[in-house]
Amino acid sequence: MGIALFALTQVAPAQELRGSGDLGLVIERASGSVQLLDTTRKTALQRVDGLGDLSHASTVFSRDARYAYVFGRDGGLSKIDLLTGKIVKRVIQSGNSIGGAISQDGRIIAAANYTPGGVKFFDSETLELLSEIPARSEVTGELSKVVGLEDAAGNRFTFSLFEAGEIWQADLSKDPKNPKITRHTGIGKEPYDALVTSDGRWYIAGLFGEDGIAVLDLWHPERGVKRALPDYGKGEQKLPVYKMPHLETWAVAGNLAFIPGVGRHEVVMVDISTWQKVGTIPVAGQPVFVMAEPTGRRLWVNFAFPHYDTVQVIDVESRQIVHTMKPGKAVLHMEFTPRGEHVWISVRDENRIQIHDAASFEKIAEIPAQAPSGIFFSSRAHRTGL
Repeated sequence: MGIALFALTQVAPAQELRGSGDLGLVIERASGSVQLLDTTRKTALQRVDGLGDLSHASTVFSRDARYAYVFGRDGGLSKIDLLTGKIVKRVIQSGNSIGGAISQDGRIIAAANYTPGGVKFFDSETLELLSEIPARSEVTGELSKVVGLEDAAGNRFTFSLFEAGEIWQADLSKDPKNPKITRHTGIGKEPYDALVTSDGRWYIAGLFGEDGIAVLDLWHPERGVKRALPDYGKGEQKLPVYKMPHLETWAVAGNLAFIPGVGRHEVVMVDISTWQKVGTIPVAGQPVFVMAEPTGRRLWVNFAFPHYDTVQVIDVESRQIVHTMKPGKAVLHMEFTPRGEHVWISVRDENRIQIHDAASFEKIAEIPAQAPSGIFFSSRAHRTGL
């Protein structure tokens, strides 16, 4: 099959009726813009400018998959209409933001902040500020950067405090203007990112300052946080860490979690029932994203510098690498179409998105983009923890 090259078209989305289920966007980190994407036609519809500093940006979607909420590094929170290609509203809600989440019922947007340190909650319709939680530890008395902000069942949110080494839960189910906070202290040194498993049960925080991970059972939070993998890496020579892995895309297939090895050329296998390490898979470099296809059958892995031009595919059953490709310099992110037939890959230094057939690995299309990073499809609207 030949490769189709699609130029950016300036078609106003409002000129034709369309659904939002196959739409998405890609962050153009250097220009403060996003491109709206059509995953069925494998093309870009429109560029939206004026979104500020997107050097570390992420996106969540409204429950009807019409609106995207973009969290910028400059503290900007922008609501974009995917059907009109317009910014509905934009607010500067902090000095330095690192991402956010949307509540189970879609009514509340939560933003995690480095500066001044805390979480702010907004009405998803109007972006009116509902409430905020300063991340001031009762143990240290100091403010902390907030990382790993994730949605949980019952209009609750869970997040970690980097400097304090704590995990907090915020319950907004009864009154979004007065969140109820539960604090878990002493969970480990410097949690740097976290995930919630797709079933909404486990909140897992990676630890930057020491070996191991912190695990909170959201079905039974009264049991507190437990440590797992405490001996992983101890007594071994680590490589320099060029880029910390992103935990939101740790792959879970069956009863196994596949975790990027920090400072190692390996993917670590963990049995979720015991949270014990059960093996490793050698890979080409230091993993950043380990992403499972929607079927859970295969894992796609990209890497930190100097192997950031490489993507490897692992078969879950055999634990073997079945394909290696080199899309180009600085592969930053991958996103699967909802049923997994295609994978979209952002290649920052080549200024393009590549689209590959997930079964044959063949490149079937590419789209020009300005230093692309995160790719986010509207199907995320119906998934927990994204």
